[in-house]
Amino acid sequence: MAIEVKILAYAALLQVLQYVLMAVPMNLQLGPRYTAGPRDEERRPTGQAGRLKRALDNHFEGLILFTIAVLVVVLGEASSELTATCAWAYLVARIAFIPAYMSGIFLLRSLIWVVGFLATVLMIIAALF
Repeated sequence: MAIEVKILAYAALLQVLQYVLMAVPMNLQLGPRYTAGPRDEERRPTGQAGRLKRALDNHFEGLILFTIAVLVVVLGEASSELTATCAWAYLVARIAFIPAYMSGIFLLRSLIWVVGFLATVLMIIAALF
């Protein structure tokens, strides 16, 4: 298995972990009557639950592009030390993003996000050239 595919699997497991981390405080805050119901009216979690929800949503968005990058690299038979390093950088950035988002430190989560985004873009570019 290409290392980029293995890292994609790790990123998927991270998303599962993020879902669990978000679900507990969200259920405590909004109540199981709402979260287990049809959610006809929208309620947004706030505080820690809200940050965990937004971090999870952000991972969904980033994982789409990273998945495309992995497919381009693997199907294009362009796996290299550079693409493997970029994949690891993406995963480490996604892991660091969670506590950075939770801390609320100005610009920290954005800088970490940029690392993961640029690593993903570089993977695609490296596969094409």
